[in-house]
Amino acid sequence: MEWKSGQQISPGWRDSGILVSVARTSLSILLVFVVAAAAAISVYPQSTQAPGVPAANPPAPQAPAQGPAQAPPLNTQAPVTPPVPQPVTPHLGVVVLDPAHGGADQGARGSWGIAESDVVLSFARLVRISLEAQGLRVILTRQANEDPSFDDRSKLANAQHGDIFITLHVSSTGQVGTARVYSLPQPGAVGAPPRTGIVSWDHAQSGYLDLSRRLAELIQIQMAQNFRGSSEVPVTAAVRQLRTIAAPAVAVEVSSVSVQDRGPLDKMGPALADGIARAVAAFRIIYESGGK
Repeated sequence: MEWKSGQQISPGWRDSGILVSVARTSLSILLVFVVAAAAAISVYPQSTQAPGVPAANPPAPQAPAQGPAQAPPLNTQAPVTPPVPQPVTPHLGVVVLDPAHGGADQGARGSWGIAESDVVLSFARLVRISLEAQGLRVILTRQANEDPSFDDRSKLANAQHGDIFITLHVSSTGQVGTARVYSLPQPGAVGAPPRTGIVSWDHAQSGYLDLSRRLAELIQIQMAQNFRGSSEVPVTAAVRQLRTIAAPAVAVEVSSVSVQDRGPLDKMGPALADGIARAVAAFRIIYESGGK
């Protein structure tokens, strides 16, 4: 049927609606398809891998070669030589001064009441000043009128490192105004120390007899120079206090308490202190060179 422009459909005419229905249905389906395709494209993950290039596969583990077990490789590095221990240089830094007796034990006592324990304490204080002037540390076995035991004095001395021991005495006999120096005799006269095992307390001095004799010689020379009539050669005797000292140890004895007043003994103090300090300074060189 052909329609003219401006022609209206007669209200009496009834279209079956097939053409209109078909056109609308096709358009709707097309729109739905376009929307669905756009949505699918927007949510689908984009691959970053080039097309046609398969992912690299990890290398397959190789089977260990069959054969006899091989020994581990030998260490071709040169063996490390351990450091050679360096000898320890001896150092003399401490002097233990022992004013003998004290307390109830006054030692030698003169007819006019002069007590050895009082005189040697004043001597020790003067000797201390002279030794400290050389940079040495000085320890007194007693500071006042007390009486430490022989063992307590030895323990104090043996607890030090790099020390010497000097015990001070005043005799009751001998030429007034003189001084004698003692060290222990060599083994045989006082009993030889054991050859093996721990050295007994009474043989603590056995390893220091030679050094003690050298120290005694040096002090005795100073005593001979400072006090007329004093011998230039020290004496060896079994002095009780020296046996238990594990260090160079000597006894210095001044004569004597048998004077009417203490004045002459007190006058000996400064020269005694100076002589001991000079001898210790000379001995220090010998001691720190290994006793040579």
